[in-house]
Amino acid sequence: MSLSTALSIAQSALMNTAKQTSVVSRNVADADNPNYSRRQAVVTSTAPGARSVDIQRATNDLLFRQNLGALSAWSGQNALYSGMDQLGVSVNGVDNASSPSTAIGNLQQALQLYATSPSNQNLGASVIDAAKQVVRSLNEGSKAVQDFRTQTDSQIATAVDDINSLLSQFQDANTAVMSGTRSGTDVSDALDQRDALLKKISDYVPVSTFTRGDNDMVITTGDGTTLFETIPRTVSFAPSSGYTAGAAGNAVYIDNVPISAGTGGNTSASGKLAGLLQLRDSVASTMQSQLDETARGLITAFAETAPSLPNAAGLFTWSGAPAVPAAGTLVNGLAASISVNAAMDPSAGGNPTLLRDGGANGAAYVANTGGGASYSSLLVAYGDRLDQPMTFDPAAGVSATSSVSDYAANSIGWFEGVRQQASTASDAKEALASRSAEALSNATGVNVDQEMSLLLDLEHTYQASARMMKTVDDMMTALLNAVG
Repeated sequence: MSLSTALSIAQSALMNTAKQTSVVSRNVADADNPNYSRRQAVVTSTAPGARSVDIQRATNDLLFRQNLGALSAWSGQNALYSGMDQLGVSVNGVDNASSPSTAIGNLQQALQLYATSPSNQNLGASVIDAAKQVVRSLNEGSKAVQDFRTQTDSQIATAVDDINSLLSQFQDANTAVMSGTRSGTDVSDALDQRDALLKKISDYVPVSTFTRGDNDMVITTGDGTTLFETIPRTVSFAPSSGYTAGAAGNAVYIDNVPISAGTGGNTSASGKLAGLLQLRDSVASTMQSQLDETARGLITAFAETAPSLPNAAGLFTWSGAPAVPAAGTLVNGLAASISVNAAMDPSAGGNPTLLRDGGANGAAYVANTGGGASYSSLLVAYGDRLDQPMTFDPAAGVSATSSVSDYAANSIGWFEGVRQQASTASDAKEALASRSAEALSNATGVNVDQEMSLLLDLEHTYQASARMMKTVDDMMTALLNAVG
């Protein structure tokens, strides 16, 4: 081997070591970046005696797809659970303190006390106050549900804007990957950016990918709807300015295909959008229906009766009064319109004794025809009706036959049951997402200890190359001195 060849080899070794050191340094610098994949500087032979460094990016397609799926599942579940937490407090208060069920329980107690001393007008006024609290809980609960639906609708609109922006960014990253692949340049950074964007997109909708020539990637949703192919597909949504009971929400479309809302406490929703749709159109709407059915049950339980005359709204009235809502049939928005009959409300100039005696709808409905101050039969009858089974609309999601007081309690039970399922599933899916991310990181992320060990090996390689150059330099100096 000639001295010039030896010198060339040593110089090449130094350059390769410098490139390898640069890669190791980059790995260490980005060790805490969850979207960074480890780079490997691989020395390859390009010609007899010549070597070069190729930079390769660590990948694991299987683990990456599993991580995307786990992220989508957790995002949908978390959207449902966190939304239900907010909705429960808004409608029922902390520990259900302001729920219709609690208010109805207080009304029953006030009614029982009044029945023991029907001549006490103060006790009658207390019953009216308790009835007002029932009305307040239903009115405010209904408003809270529809406000929640409006807020959720706004969150959906924001999410749609976000995903459209992410798809636009993905197009730029995908173009960079394709361009670099065609020119033969390193596209590791562009691939990192593209994968990071995929993770963000999977937070909103489940994604599936496949790669074509020149590393061109196509994205579809879990049900096969195209999300990106050469260009982004449009994700569209028309938000509503406000909601009323029974009003349907608008769908979210991907390339003109509607997204399906999730179902169940352990929701089938994959991605935030499906979870938000489930909250708006299923959970909140069902809760509203239960409030409406509770209101209808109360109007029915306290309706006045008279021979040969139809039942008429008594203590509780509504926009359709004096008629009583049809049995077993949901009336959308009834919880928002229910009120205490002004004829019995002292603050509105009414007389609470009408609850004891009857007659809010005219003399034909008077039950205490003798005018006795100790008459309590009607008060006892009202109390019994609150505990007597009646028919409810099964579409509201609670048992179709129960008493009003039990129905209100069962409504809370239904909500808490779904919320508990959502909580348990959220913890499980979060754990799965964390484990899949950890597995992916172990396979493609940076281990600083390994990188520092490799850096030490490279230092030794550098020292050997430097010594070789020093030896060649000494030999050439000695040769020149000998010639001179």
